[in-house]
Amino acid sequence: MPQTLADWLQACSLPKSEARMLLQHAGGYTRARQITCAEDILPESVLASLNHLAERRLRGEPMAYLLGEREFYGRMFAVNPNVLIPRPETEHLVEAVLRHLPQNGKVWDMGTGSGIIAVTIALERPDVFVRASDISPAALDTAKANAAKLGAEVEFACGSWFDVDRPSEQHGYDVIVSNPPYIEAEDDHLRQGDLRFEPQNALTDFSDGLSAFRVLAEKAGVYLKAGGWLMVEHGYNQGDAVRYLFSDNGFAEVVTLPDLAGLERLTIGRLKEIKS
Repeated sequence: MPQTLADWLQACSLPKSEARMLLQHAGGYTRARQITCAEDILPESVLASLNHLAERRLRGEPMAYLLGEREFYGRMFAVNPNVLIPRPETEHLVEAVLRHLPQNGKVWDMGTGSGIIAVTIALERPDVFVRASDISPAALDTAKANAAKLGAEVEFACGSWFDVDRPSEQHGYDVIVSNPPYIEAEDDHLRQGDLRFEPQNALTDFSDGLSAFRVLAEKAGVYLKAGGWLMVEHGYNQGDAVRYLFSDNGFAEVVTLPDLAGLERLTIGRLKEIKS
């Protein structure tokens, strides 16, 4: 049965803000057109697409995956079920990196996912060499596409943490940064909300949530310059454990910084002596 824009909006069970986003995504109807063309009949193909998207959203699928994009640091990044959905908290991690990168420095973003950290740094600091790596080829494809779309110069490598498919310069990096999987395997949040649909191996280490931090703290000293920085995002209740791992592996000036909610969200530390 034919439906107008107004009919569909009225019948849709989603919050009106989400329904309007789907109208723009599926039919190209801007907010202004949704008002001025409210009585226009929706083409059958657009109506079918809208109903399909609405059904997926009602089942809980994240809006970011339905729309195929999410804003981060003022730029739109492509996202899909192969990568985590960018979150505002990670902008604090980017800002910490930008504050500590020297002119013409080098940074390695590990577990890059959609590439939001690496691409943002490359665009904000074109003088800097940026490497991004991930164990997932599908995630790397997304990151490469984002870098190409936004015009960012980034070197990409595939592999698990420091074991990647490109030669890695020892003692060559000013900053190693990561937003790794840090949710504990039995955490109920993995079965709630958007997390149900995001790639589990990017959310959890299937253990105690600290596995990645152990690897990063133990091995970063081989690849950082003397005085280089290791920076990670972590869970609100992991600050004590991450600070201990940093301090126990030769990092000084270790500090945990809060997010906008005042929760411990990222820890940074400076390497005292390079490791062989």
